[in-house]
Amino acid sequence: METVLVTGGAGYIGSHTVLDLIKKGFDVIIADDFSNSSKKVITILEELSGEKINFYELDIKNKEGLRKIFSENKIDAVINFAGFKAVGESVEKPLMYYENNLFGMITLLEVMKEFDVKNIVFSSSATVYGTSDKVPFVETDPMGEATNPYGRTKVIIENILMDLAKSDKTWNIIALRYFNPLGAHESGRIGEDPNGIPNNLSPYITQVAVGKLDKLHIFGNDYDTLDGTCIRDFIHVNDLAAGHSAALNYLFNNENLGFDAINLGSEKGYSVLEILHNFEKAVGKEIPYVIDGRRAGDIAVCYADASKAKKLLNWEAKYTIEDMCRDSWNWQKKNPNGFED
Repeated sequence: METVLVTGGAGYIGSHTVLDLIKKGFDVIIADDFSNSSKKVITILEELSGEKINFYELDIKNKEGLRKIFSENKIDAVINFAGFKAVGESVEKPLMYYENNLFGMITLLEVMKEFDVKNIVFSSSATVYGTSDKVPFVETDPMGEATNPYGRTKVIIENILMDLAKSDKTWNIIALRYFNPLGAHESGRIGEDPNGIPNNLSPYITQVAVGKLDKLHIFGNDYDTLDGTCIRDFIHVNDLAAGHSAALNYLFNNENLGFDAINLGSEKGYSVLEILHNFEKAVGKEIPYVIDGRRAGDIAVCYADASKAKKLLNWEAKYTIEDMCRDSWNWQKKNPNGFED
């Protein structure tokens, strides 16, 4: 049984991935500093999986702390989710984002190298494609000019990983470029619980539905799309989690892969209003919204070509948009204040 260190494993995508990894027979260790997650998640994951989970409370910029994890455990691979991820906040606090996301990744790679652990899956993003209007996005498309510091950290890290793989052929690295995660575990016990005003569409809608926020703000309805609102590729967080397990299996079954980037998306585009109406069906009532001006850096249409994931990882998205909205609402309804009591 391979042992996987999941950094940021108590966060939204990390926690769902931990459950999937355990279900698929991996031994999981979590490292998380709980800066954007809750300690309660560890207990919930143990209850849902029926396994005791080995976890370290740690900021991955702490090199000595990382060394302790690697010396106390025989780690076969790492999945790195430990990064700040709010676009708006990254514009306000660029240094914090560059320091955390870049320095964290470099420190992690240095310690992995010290302990000769050369398998890593990095949580990248479709933001690396920049503002191209050519869809669907394919991995061979050039990385674009990211429109914010968060996106730039993803582009820079992918470049660091490429350079590392070129310099040392024994590394096996996959950057998973995800599109827009939605949904929650079907138990309704873990889900997306952002700090402050949500940056992503789904928690914003569900927080309006549950009465925490008064209305949804839609940025622009004058795009060249069917209803004028932006179109995005939404993917259930459980599908994303399964993509990480599949990427690990691929790493373990192939040697000297170097670096590869793989899209994880549903290959379907839904407009913001379509998502809203699907949520209204799930919730059973109308959700108030207002149309604001366009948001800087938003492109009209964005969806994935995920054929590479199907070919290499034998992975494809299985959940429907109805599943995503139902599961997101189920989580929010059961946890109106997220993980807070």
